[in-house]
Amino acid sequence: MSKKIKAVLFDMDGVLIDAKDWHFESLNKALGLFGIEINRYDHEHTFNGLPTRVKLEILSERYYLPSKLHPFINEMKQIYTVEQIQQKCHPLFHHEYALAQLHGKGYKIAVCSNSMRTTIELMMEKAELKSYIDLILSNEDVKKSKPDPEMYITAMNRLGLKPEECIIVEDNPNGIQAGKASGACVLEVATVYDVNYNNIRQKIEECENDQCFVARNGNQSVF
Repeated sequence: MSKKIKAVLFDMDGVLIDAKDWHFESLNKALGLFGIEINRYDHEHTFNGLPTRVKLEILSERYYLPSKLHPFINEMKQIYTVEQIQQKCHPLFHHEYALAQLHGKGYKIAVCSNSMRTTIELMMEKAELKSYIDLILSNEDVKKSKPDPEMYITAMNRLGLKPEECIIVEDNPNGIQAGKASGACVLEVATVYDVNYNNIRQKIEECENDQCFVARNGNQSVF
């Protein structure tokens, strides 16, 4: 049987980098300049996985945060995030091993994240994963961020691949929704430690043996 899967597309936060708390703490530090705070529940159930600009739009509706403050808060949030990355981001062996194995076997590797490009590139460098990556897409590369599937569809187009030739690795509802809507096979993970070569290899085998059944309904995919 010829190989069907040709690429693995990774989300970043919560998948390749355990950075969800970094974004939470950095945004709250920036919002704290104006007396606003996101609680842990809202972070986990509303804001997790969304771009900062979308989070600020939601906060403006809730707290009447003036939109003219968004650029400043966004800039401060990015500064605080970089500080967190410099202090806390480090390589994880099972990620290096997984990407090295995939790269060595000829799979294309992409990172598709709602974060800014500079943040993605810095994290990939600090995690020592950048040399394995063929494509990086950020929220600056698409008009609609996750949960819209545009980012994953764009990545597939740039790699010259069809959805059925790709596996997407995601951890949060917005990303999982985007992955499924793109038509690709989705590996859902709970933590960064679930992102290892054995789990990815098993998912590739399932998809290549037609165990990842895709039932299409318009633009939606049901797995």
